[in-house]
Amino acid sequence: MAYNLLSFSGVMGVIGSVLLAILILLVMITVHEFGHYVAGKIFKFKINEFAIGFGPRIFKHTKKNGEVFSVRCLPLGGFCAFEGEDTDAPHPDAFNNKKPWQRIIVLFAGAFMNYLLALLLIMVSFFSYGQLLLMTYEIEPSPEPVYNVYALHDRDVIIACEGKNVYLTSDLMERLDGKKQGDKVTFTVSRAEGDARKVVDAEVMLRSDADFKNLTDTTALWRALGVATRETNGEEQFLIYSVAYKDFGFFDTVGRSFTYSFRIGGTIFKVLGQLLTGDLGLEAFGGPVSTIKLTSEIASRGVQQFLEIAAFIGVNLAVFNLLPIPALDGSKIVFTVIEWIRGKPVNRKVEAVIHAVGFVLLLGFAVLVDLLQLF
Repeated sequence: MAYNLLSFSGVMGVIGSVLLAILILLVMITVHEFGHYVAGKIFKFKINEFAIGFGPRIFKHTKKNGEVFSVRCLPLGGFCAFEGEDTDAPHPDAFNNKKPWQRIIVLFAGAFMNYLLALLLIMVSFFSYGQLLLMTYEIEPSPEPVYNVYALHDRDVIIACEGKNVYLTSDLMERLDGKKQGDKVTFTVSRAEGDARKVVDAEVMLRSDADFKNLTDTTALWRALGVATRETNGEEQFLIYSVAYKDFGFFDTVGRSFTYSFRIGGTIFKVLGQLLTGDLGLEAFGGPVSTIKLTSEIASRGVQQFLEIAAFIGVNLAVFNLLPIPALDGSKIVFTVIEWIRGKPVNRKVEAVIHAVGFVLLLGFAVLVDLLQLF
């Protein structure tokens, strides 16, 4: 009986985590569409419907001006439908009848709202719990004494490297990339001294070359820094963890919140660049299923992790939507800029076909990368 209860509890926990992940995605998408909606209302665009979710309607409310607010049964999306968004329409307030600069603002507003919400979540996380920083739980003693002299200590919290703040593992890789075994690197760390901590600068001699294949090659990073390993379930794991570090002042925390959000956004461009060069394979990416799975795992660990993953998704959604990929807001902005420069639009039917094909290809890509996770 205890086994059945445990199994039931585990199943309910998994369901709860998945629902939490879906909630994060739904909120971020709704906020994105609300950004389009607010900007559209400011410039008096004719809006036909604002919908939360996809699929058949389960709730509908029609305002006096004809706008429809609806909730649909599939909580994995949403939309703000403007009159004449994909075709020419006679209504003077139809999307394509508005000035190009107004359309650009409306298209940009969705990503902007995602970023604002993400930044707010980062600030709440930093002020409430502290910034998540990397801590060396244990450093492996080296048989060569010089490497033990110039080394990180157990439980050092890494604040900066080579004079630049560290926010993500990729920041460390960026600072060390190309350095060789025996090179000395300056770290700023919070070091345990008895029951207290003190911020100190430490010189570290790399124990191996810092040559990274791609952003996922953290093994080379931790080996170069001498981080110890432990075998868990037959796998070698490096003893380095994320810990909440709160010893920053008010303005420093605000500044770090902005910088952290920028660093998250910049990672997207690094990943795309390594995909184009072949340094990263498609198996490193995840589609909707993989995203929900990873999000549910992280968000269920606690409130701080919930805030962190929600902010991460928000920034990623903002940046990704502004990429000039057909069907995304970034591509629509490009077409609007072209119209603004030429004084006349690209053939609306041609543009609609390009966006439709882009949408199908994006769906195909999402399915493909999820399938690759299974093999």
